[in-house]
Amino acid sequence: MSTFVGVGVSPGRVIGPVRQMPRAVAEPPAGERWSDTTVDDETAHLLAAAKAVQAELRGRAESATGDAKAVLEATAMMAADPMLLKSANTLVVAGTSAERAVWEAGAQVADMLRGLGGYMAERTQDVLDVRSRIVAELRGLPAPGIPASETPFVLAAEDLAPADTATLNPDLVLALVTGSGGPQSHTAILARALGLPAVVAVHGVDGIDDGTEVFVDGAAGSVLTNPGDVERTAAAIWSEQSRALGSYSGTCTTTDGHRVPLLANVGSGADARKAADAGAEGVGLLRTEFCFLDRDTEPAVAEQAAAYREVFDAFPHGKVVVRTLDAGADKPLPFLTDATEPNPALGVRGYRTELATPGVLDRQLKAIAEAADGAETEVWVMAPMIATADEAHRFADSCAAAGLQVPGVMVEVPSAALTAESILRNVQFASIGTNDLTQYVMAADRQLGPLAALNDPWQPAVLQLIKQTVAGAAAAHENGNKSVGVCGEAAADPALAVVLVGLGVDTLSMSARALAGVAAVLASVSLDEARKLAEQALGAPSALEARTAVRAGLPILETLGL
Repeated sequence: MSTFVGVGVSPGRVIGPVRQMPRAVAEPPAGERWSDTTVDDETAHLLAAAKAVQAELRGRAESATGDAKAVLEATAMMAADPMLLKSANTLVVAGTSAERAVWEAGAQVADMLRGLGGYMAERTQDVLDVRSRIVAELRGLPAPGIPASETPFVLAAEDLAPADTATLNPDLVLALVTGSGGPQSHTAILARALGLPAVVAVHGVDGIDDGTEVFVDGAAGSVLTNPGDVERTAAAIWSEQSRALGSYSGTCTTTDGHRVPLLANVGSGADARKAADAGAEGVGLLRTEFCFLDRDTEPAVAEQAAAYREVFDAFPHGKVVVRTLDAGADKPLPFLTDATEPNPALGVRGYRTELATPGVLDRQLKAIAEAADGAETEVWVMAPMIATADEAHRFADSCAAAGLQVPGVMVEVPSAALTAESILRNVQFASIGTNDLTQYVMAADRQLGPLAALNDPWQPAVLQLIKQTVAGAAAAHENGNKSVGVCGEAAADPALAVVLVGLGVDTLSMSARALAGVAAVLASVSLDEARKLAEQALGAPSALEARTAVRAGLPILETLGL
């Protein structure tokens, strides 16, 4: 028996045979040149291959929903990226074969994005995935992807391309194990959305032979080869418990009756309906980017309103928190963002796009108001990337002008947490985006495996800023009740959910699949016990020690395999 240790990002205990991702598309020979053709034919061949790849990815996006749909649409856009195709075309004109040209151009774009860091560095894998797909199309070969299998397996890879992760079959893939990535990587987020156990940043995973039976513990972050009776019993218990956790009553309370509304993060009307069926009390984060991605022009107000109304209608007696467009960084839009920014993660993104391109926000707020007109849903609206009280004030004024009565802000920037009191005097609520907040606080790219330990919402510095945000909301209470929620991936961690409630967070929003597990763990503690566990986490010197201390105080986690 060999043990491999990484970072557990999605709980679950399963046993199955390993299947390694197929080898990547072979690199075309250096110096390869085209012959027996013309430059016009070769460039046309290149463009046709890129369009075919984009069409294939768009087709897969049409049948996907939520995070998977967004990832596929973003990857499809990369297949038609002007920078990639222009660079490749220049090489073709100079005599380089189309295959070699797109390979070199892809490397250039990936290096540029990697050098920018932050969110743009996350797009590196998208570029390399698209490059491989175009080369495969040019060669007439099958596109790279998840290995075919008629029986369930544990998928192992150095990394997974977002387009592959988004469309893997959870009926066949038992768990995900990757050599790179972090707690907030595409692989981690989609594994949680699909309910698949997952461990990332596992050194040596590529050395596990195909067919080797392994035990994967997504909570502990471990992978064991040749499991024994103890592991088989643990997997059997998890299977039984996961079926028991498959349903949620729709009401979450602690043992002493403290209510904790559990909401869902959604990206479309279809997502919202699934979340309602899963028992979510409402939507804590409606990602409105689904209306804007994969297009060259801004969607009309009527088109936006119809899409938002679908979500509102899924929760006729609940609350829907709408996040206004979070464009920029990893979500560039041709009609709105500047692709030449030297550091997009710190650039014109989220609410800041209103400064560079006035009008888009006002039209979106008008669309939200039109969608809310006549709906029974309680509609709240929040702006992403708010950093100052002045920005919060201006956003509240814009909401009021559109007839929207409940404005709020995302707390993703450390300055927003540190000045929460003054910011919340201007708006009615805050929602903490722990993914971005953690990345900005720790200065750690969430895609990088070596930085996974830093990019962890259990970091004491992150917990301190969450506490400070709650304290700021309480101090601003004289202007009316100020609600604080969490809509980042941290809310889906049952142990961390207890800490968040103990810190005074009012609502938690997560993927629909996480609702039952979080509710079960919160139902095992009193509010006072949650507060004591939160104090332990705050006092810990490291993320690991904070997590370990809290989990030790929640024996139900071991029972449920969470």
